[in-house]
Amino acid sequence: MLGVFFALLSAASFALESATVRRGVLTGSVAQALSITIPLGVPIFFVAAAAFGYLGTVLAFPAEAVLWLSLAGVLHFVWGRYCNYRASKAMGANLVAPVQQCSLLVTLALAIWVLGEHLTVLRVLGIALVVLGPALAYDRAETERPEPAAATGRSAAFQPKYAEGYFFGLMSATGYGVSPILVRLALESRGLEFSLAGGLISYLAATAAFALILLIPGQLRHVRSIDPVARKWFVVSGLFVCCAQMLRYMALAVAPVSVVTPIQRLSVVFRFYVARLINPQHEVFGGRVIIATVVSLVGALALSVSTEFVQSLVPLPAWALSALNWRWP
Repeated sequence: MLGVFFALLSAASFALESATVRRGVLTGSVAQALSITIPLGVPIFFVAAAAFGYLGTVLAFPAEAVLWLSLAGVLHFVWGRYCNYRASKAMGANLVAPVQQCSLLVTLALAIWVLGEHLTVLRVLGIALVVLGPALAYDRAETERPEPAAATGRSAAFQPKYAEGYFFGLMSATGYGVSPILVRLALESRGLEFSLAGGLISYLAATAAFALILLIPGQLRHVRSIDPVARKWFVVSGLFVCCAQMLRYMALAVAPVSVVTPIQRLSVVFRFYVARLINPQHEVFGGRVIIATVVSLVGALALSVSTEFVQSLVPLPAWALSALNWRWP
């Protein structure tokens, strides 16, 4: 029950993070966003671990667990977050949400390959719905609509860049899909006291990796030239995402991935309403986006729910039970 509570709070925090970073990238760049949101995680996790008396557990991790946590940090906080911010800047957080459900496909593929799990009828259905969701969100008429002429004096409506947004949305799904497996490998059976220390290790690795990127000529000067308004939104976003990640690591420390992951999918529902409050002029709303979000969410739940759980809820005839219990390989 504690893992469910942490996962739910994490989903709400991720929704707030997506809306605030979307506001920031309107006037700031993705690199500037990363320069704030990644390093900010180090002092926050450090203070949290020290406050609860868990800081010493950083040294208690075996080398293998440190490696998993470091890889998870780089893949999630640097690669996944960069691609997520690029996608959000291109077409808004609402349109990105259905695309990012594909991260579950990555997680499922790794679970079958690494952890020896199986493909079931529910998972096949989930895959179909997760793939269908982003296709439903695509509006061909919107991409072919001409931009309002500047001579009219009116502000142009938000025009999504679907190709860029879908590409980077899918790329972010690779980082977001791999990291839960790595975190679970490092934190399994270790308890809450290791979750905050584990998050600190991941953020330290991500910060070190991003510092190397800043060595590229011109990058440091670019991130220091950030617009003050964008800086404010990136700081707020960094606080929300750190809170979300802290709750996520705590949830993964006390509950299996199969429980935490579907609950965190609710962030796509939360972000739609948060976006309506914070970014009403900078997002795509409407029936098409709602349907795509619902379809991809149902697919995500089908990917995550076990056949045993479904059987415990609904009495099924013999032929349905036989189909439901099909497995491959």
